[in-house]
Amino acid sequence: MSDSRVIAVVGATGAQGGGLCRAILSDPESGFAVRALTRNPDSDKARALAEQGAEVVGADVDDESSLLQAFDGAWGAFCVTFFWDHFSPDRETASIRNMASAAQSAGLRHVVWSTLEDSRTFIPLDDGRMPTLGEGRFKVPHFDAKGAGDRFFEEAGVPTTYLLTTYYWDNLIHFGGHPQRGDDRRLVFVLPVGDKKLPGIAAEDIGKAAYGIFRKGEEMVGRRIGVAGEHLTGREMALALADALGEPVSHFSPPFDVYRAFDFPGADDLGNMFQFYHDFNDHFRSTRDVEVTRELNPEVQSFREWLAAHGSELPIEPR
Repeated sequence: MSDSRVIAVVGATGAQGGGLCRAILSDPESGFAVRALTRNPDSDKARALAEQGAEVVGADVDDESSLLQAFDGAWGAFCVTFFWDHFSPDRETASIRNMASAAQSAGLRHVVWSTLEDSRTFIPLDDGRMPTLGEGRFKVPHFDAKGAGDRFFEEAGVPTTYLLTTYYWDNLIHFGGHPQRGDDRRLVFVLPVGDKKLPGIAAEDIGKAAYGIFRKGEEMVGRRIGVAGEHLTGREMALALADALGEPVSHFSPPFDVYRAFDFPGADDLGNMFQFYHDFNDHFRSTRDVEVTRELNPEVQSFREWLAAHGSELPIEPR
């Protein structure tokens, strides 16, 4: 451990950070070591990382002093935020500022920052094609706070790679994105992107791509790298789901206004997100190249490969 370059991984027990930790720990000859940052070092996931060889430390993105202690002596860091824990763009902004400031103070040599576009650079707040949210300050709040937060790393002079993520296929397991049964008991996959292709990826593969960025080193500093495992239409995803589940699955793309009105927290934010995917599809796809992703993570999965491994975990209601 002492001879290795330590990567401090924010959100080490989460989807992206966990994938990065496991990628490093599974490659003991890499010259890297994992310092797993988590708000709860006693959790089962944290203990599992410790058993695999990670150094587990307590840290909170809301507490800059805890981050500085956790970054001290590290070579690099993976930084990520947790919007869906609190639904607050302002809190997310503060977390990004804390991470950038701590990274600067610790003198980190390389940070990979998991970010997204600021949608307001594509569709201004006064553009009526998409409703403005968050007290008139955001279009896609969980995108905009991250995209605007890029400047904290830039202004701090932190050597940073900006990792543009995309739609997790894991949403089908954990966040209600799986096919649902209609009144006729047939499965319907709801994805409001019309006939556009959506870049998607397994969350684990984001972490592996981040590891690929760290391995490439200085040549990646200052670059914006988007990742994806495959670009698929909702219909193509429904066909793959049907094959994995062994019964027909139809795709339904509700109007964005209908989706925004669904009765669950964050529906308006996600409705705007899906409209952003649709309306600026050429940009979103061009910045998330599957071959670039494969160069960083040769094991990146297609959607069907991911379904073969995880399809049984989808919480599908019995017929």
